[in-house]
Amino acid sequence: MTDRGLRRLAAGTLLAAFQGTTAPEWVLRELGAGLGGVTLFGFNVADATQVSELTSTLKAAGDPVISLDEEGGDVTRLAYHVGSPYPGNAALGAVDDVELTRKVYRAIGSELAACGINLDMAPDADVNTADDNPVIGTRSFGNDPHLVARHTVAAVEGLQSVNVAACVKHFPGHGATRVDSHLSVPVVDVGLDVLRERELVPFRAAIAAGAKSIMTAHVAVPVLTGPTPATLSAEALTTLLRQELGYDGVVVSDALDMHAITKSVGLAGGAAQSLIAGADLLCLGPVPSYEDVLQVIEHVAATVPAARLEEAVARVDALRSWFTAGSGAAGEQNLVGLDAARRAVRLSGATRPLVDPLVIEVDTPPTIAVGDVPWGLKLPQAETVRIKPAEADAEALLGRAAQRSLVVVVKDAHRYAESRALVSRLLSARPDATVIEMGLPIWRPDSAAYIATYGAARANAQAAVELLTA
Repeated sequence: MTDRGLRRLAAGTLLAAFQGTTAPEWVLRELGAGLGGVTLFGFNVADATQVSELTSTLKAAGDPVISLDEEGGDVTRLAYHVGSPYPGNAALGAVDDVELTRKVYRAIGSELAACGINLDMAPDADVNTADDNPVIGTRSFGNDPHLVARHTVAAVEGLQSVNVAACVKHFPGHGATRVDSHLSVPVVDVGLDVLRERELVPFRAAIAAGAKSIMTAHVAVPVLTGPTPATLSAEALTTLLRQELGYDGVVVSDALDMHAITKSVGLAGGAAQSLIAGADLLCLGPVPSYEDVLQVIEHVAATVPAARLEEAVARVDALRSWFTAGSGAAGEQNLVGLDAARRAVRLSGATRPLVDPLVIEVDTPPTIAVGDVPWGLKLPQAETVRIKPAEADAEALLGRAAQRSLVVVVKDAHRYAESRALVSRLLSARPDATVIEMGLPIWRPDSAAYIATYGAARANAQAAVELLTA
């Protein structure tokens, strides 16, 4: 095979990224030369019209897979600047109505299809068994493998019913981790029996449901992969996923610019190792430059066997054929997101009529996966302040709230001791306050009315406001 042929095959396994709301010339040129596709991020999005124009330009240059992470809830790209109109998986799992989950994901898929997106990096099929998981949390349907499995299937069916490919993640499971793989390599130190009975249950169900793609996890499972992340492990991607589970769809890597990869084997080395292990399409992530992309193409072409590249590109081409063979019929975009958020929200205790309310939002640092998506409460006719717990003056806040209704908003308070301490101090003086938890409702104070939204999307916030003001 010629060097040019190898280069085209190598490029065909990559999903590149770029900054800005228009496509750079190098992206269009590389698409014409066989680049597999692109992954869009929040910084690529202004509004739906702009995204549609962008994807049209990309498709005119080649035949790209165009992907992004649209999970609903906290992880959104289309609504990155305003917050998602759909609750995420934790809320859907709390409701536990698979038809509702199917409708929500069909609506999400309809919006993506209307914008020219053909691959959604969703749903998250992780079984979130670690309460303090720093990267999954509300992105998971829950901690029960069979609940997660049935909702994963519903999500896959919802997306793919409107011809948007699902990408079920993060194989073989990121839910039992306490380390963010954006920063280092998490370890899931369990036996294969536990892995099969817990982590793999949703993936097995998704495969049976016809999921078009599965995303790898940068997690090490010592009994399976040794110290190597699953993304780079033939034991995980070939022996387990391909052979034992029988999956023959497209295997997509998680972003290779994450530290679990770049701080161990490097971007180009990780790309080659992931392909050799059994991945077909490599998400490079938002960090790599054009020069990095060129280096990856060169390294992959030089080190990955041609037969492996041909197999990977053939699977991606089969996915493209599925894109074009579908009807493209879009589902109705309606208020299903708000309906789902309303059904998920939970109230413990009793709220009181609001009097000149003061809303204190306890600031929570964004995770890398979520990004700086806006969250919080938009309570009409209320004064709202956002406070970093380490800098908060509880006495001054209590003075400010004197003779007024007090609402305290937190996000994953169970993960932040300073947040819990501040809330506890406020409630010791104001047991009549209402606490709204917009993350996982793991920790709650002994006193005060308590509202759990199971997520911080715009729809979750609106549902909480409606409950608070009812």
